[in-house]
Amino acid sequence: MKIAVVTAFPPSKVTLNEYGYHLVKNFVQKEEVSELVLLCDKTEAPKQLDFNNSEKVTVNECWSFNSYKTIFSIIKQAIKEKPETILFNLQFVKFGDKKIPAALGLLLPMILRLLGFKTMVLMHNILEQVDLESAGFTSNKIAQKVYNFIGTTLTKCILKANRVSVTINKYVDVLNAKYKTKNVVLIPHGTFESVKEVNFNLPAGPKKIMAFGKFGTYKKVEILIEAIIEIRKNNKEAIEVVIAGTDSPNTPGYLQSVKEKYAHVEGITFTGYVEENDVERIFTESAIVAFPYTSTTGSSGVLHQAGSYGKAVVMPDLGDLALLVEEEGYKGEFFNPTSSTSLAKAIATILEDENYRKKIAKTNFQAASALSMDKIVDLYLNEFHQIKAQNAIEKDSLVEYI
Repeated sequence: MKIAVVTAFPPSKVTLNEYGYHLVKNFVQKEEVSELVLLCDKTEAPKQLDFNNSEKVTVNECWSFNSYKTIFSIIKQAIKEKPETILFNLQFVKFGDKKIPAALGLLLPMILRLLGFKTMVLMHNILEQVDLESAGFTSNKIAQKVYNFIGTTLTKCILKANRVSVTINKYVDVLNAKYKTKNVVLIPHGTFESVKEVNFNLPAGPKKIMAFGKFGTYKKVEILIEAIIEIRKNNKEAIEVVIAGTDSPNTPGYLQSVKEKYAHVEGITFTGYVEENDVERIFTESAIVAFPYTSTTGSSGVLHQAGSYGKAVVMPDLGDLALLVEEEGYKGEFFNPTSSTSLAKAIATILEDENYRKKIAKTNFQAASALSMDKIVDLYLNEFHQIKAQNAIEKDSLVEYI
């Protein structure tokens, strides 16, 4: 089987590049995948193909973030490569944070299907479940209505693909109810790394509370820093904060402003962008992974990573995080997303009981291990086969009709 994957890919900084890396890495381990065409964004450094069977990958850097030419260049390369199936690794701002390039890119699954390709879309978020104000898009009510109209229109186009997969069961219900569709399937997010053995003991030294991601919109680190300040008043144990990641594209300069505001507070590390080969160390050194979120925009890759490295977590009891706990078996201490005191209490509850911390960590590791990325890729391959069989039936029916 020759497949194509449309995705950002490391060393890209474009959203979902890490997920694209692990999709591709696991696809090429499958014997039935003879070639994988990587239709990815352009980067100055070469693509990170540091995994087994990388010789199966044909790298085709054919698009750029916010480029108006993306739609044409991807179509051109798809026609050239002629893959059997094309998988899109998408969310609404995948191809740009400017409205027109972003929207044009999302038309590709429909257009390529009309051109005769079998297309499948992995949608990491759906607009119906996004709080536009909290996620940093707009607080203007009229603008929100415009975004929702455009989002609904683009979703209708995306649903013209042969198959659309989402990572949370609720998304299936929402899309089926609103759009009266029958081609939406649930395929969980999955866990990037299948760690065979995890050491649930903590490394020597200060206990590190780590937040990971792109910050400034609905991910605000001030509440985490304030919580640690509160804990230090009553607990003399050495505790540090690690902010791993960068600014959200919607809030440039956010982390620098936080650095300046809390320059007087000791024990805060801002790592900047975390390279793929440094992710394991960042997680392994952490005692707790914190989610200082005021909203959610899809299944949390960070929660799955925390699980794969056997980490306890503290998270707000809202949206998709709460759904993941219910559906996939993750566990953590919940807190009020508007209260640093509530977050401090959640962190302290875990830090003060080592057996409880390990219990949460082991539960999350078990949840992550049940949905490793190699198993997720098998689900995609099964969908590819079903699409192929369905196309054959449709062609036979057409021939009989003629």
